[in-house]
Amino acid sequence: MKEFEIACPLSREPRLKEIEAKAGGLKWVLKKRSIDARKEPVWRYQYEAYAPEDNYSEYVLPEYLNVGEAKSVIVVGAGPAGMFAALKLLTLGLKPVVLERGKDVHGRKYDMAALSRTGAVNPESNYCYGEGGAGAFSDGKLYTRSSKRGDIREVLHQLVRFGASPDILVDAHPHIGSDKLPIVVENIRKCVLEHGGEYHFGAKVTSITEIAGGEYRVATSDGGEYFSDRIILATGHSARDVYEMLHSAGGKLEAKGFALGVRVEHPQEKINWCQYHGQWKPGVPAAEYSFVEQVDGRGVFSFCMCPGGILVPSSTEPRTVVLNGMSNSARNGKFANAGVVVQIEPEDVPGEDPFRLMDFQQSVERRMFDYCESVRCSAKSRKEVPATDGAFDNPMAAPAQRMQDFCEGRLSKTVPETSYHPGAISAPLHELLPPMVAERLRKVFPRVKMRNYFSNAALLLGVESRTSSPVRIPRDPGTLEYVSMPGIYPCGEGAGYSGGIVSSAIDGIRCAEACAAER
Repeated sequence: MKEFEIACPLSREPRLKEIEAKAGGLKWVLKKRSIDARKEPVWRYQYEAYAPEDNYSEYVLPEYLNVGEAKSVIVVGAGPAGMFAALKLLTLGLKPVVLERGKDVHGRKYDMAALSRTGAVNPESNYCYGEGGAGAFSDGKLYTRSSKRGDIREVLHQLVRFGASPDILVDAHPHIGSDKLPIVVENIRKCVLEHGGEYHFGAKVTSITEIAGGEYRVATSDGGEYFSDRIILATGHSARDVYEMLHSAGGKLEAKGFALGVRVEHPQEKINWCQYHGQWKPGVPAAEYSFVEQVDGRGVFSFCMCPGGILVPSSTEPRTVVLNGMSNSARNGKFANAGVVVQIEPEDVPGEDPFRLMDFQQSVERRMFDYCESVRCSAKSRKEVPATDGAFDNPMAAPAQRMQDFCEGRLSKTVPETSYHPGAISAPLHELLPPMVAERLRKVFPRVKMRNYFSNAALLLGVESRTSSPVRIPRDPGTLEYVSMPGIYPCGEGAGYSGGIVSSAIDGIRCAEACAAER
């Protein structure tokens, strides 16, 4: 096998004769495609060429079996970890019984629309809860650093099988888009059902009780009862009630570090101009950015960057304000947004309570709501605190501040246009955020090595707090079982073992394999 690369202008793809000349008569395969914008922007295509003796073969997905009469495994949660656990169980001859507290991927759209339009939070159906999990209505970014934990190809090829573009198999930064992901999610469910598995919506798990012979009884909010000696717990990073349920039953939990900060929104054209050195043109992908800095002993980094995207409300309970970003497959919106967050470690919040970081997270989310609520209540007498249209009427309005104003500690006189539908209210985020977060953010923004990034054209909105779980459900590193309850497999972001769609999917696959192993 030999590897080779072809660079070409953004205006075209490599020509066949170029590829064949480099391949030297061997069978060639495109492995990776990326844009290199370090100097003059170019496409870089990386290939592998195989001689006959290399015995090259295409990746083949495992076969799904009919499991209607097979032994069942309960899968709690239908996010990426739960869905891919269910698919893997099909290949292992086990029957997945998926319990999802929220609605199916299409039904939950109405609740998310109401959340943006009126600020009404449905605690069981929102941007975090429901089929597909938080990832179903996001940018659908698929890159991960967790390749050592499992075979990423299995995840990507399954996504393509269920409707994603084959481009995700070769793009350096693959994404699906929030307009395409619901179809993929629905097709995964159809596959599970067609092969004998089960899906139950509106089935919030209220208790897990061990009964005779190592079997568990799982009770749900709709009156259902399910029995199995194996449970994959894939509940997502916001399922606080699940942590409390385990803790009240005597189960062990651990405080876990997470990250908290703001959503930063720029006009997309400014990011394009900066990243492509003024050479962006229609048809070229919207520019992305990422950075990592160390500030006063803690990581400060961009998170979940959404080119051409919008900001959405991600609260899972009333009287809190939480933001996230999403973008469609075309990434053609007016704005770019990204979380810029500060790492919070357990030692930053003193105590022994495993819920202390979760409580800290929730207190910041409530502080954001309380500030905007106080402004709404005194809007007539405080006209000097401006807001975008409609923000005084929507409980999900977010506190906002221009970037330079934030760093210089002054209230913004005006709030620019934003993609955040509930609206934004000018606020002193430099005071509302915890000092350990605000001070590090104020130091990092001027350091970002992107021309015009540090600008009052950039708007900060609070708060970005659901980056990962602030609680870990500890499991045995060998069997992957919950240390307090054998036969239960904590899985994915909610258990504290992944972050993002692909790493969660890989963890779901691993837990399914662990379920199939002899105990």
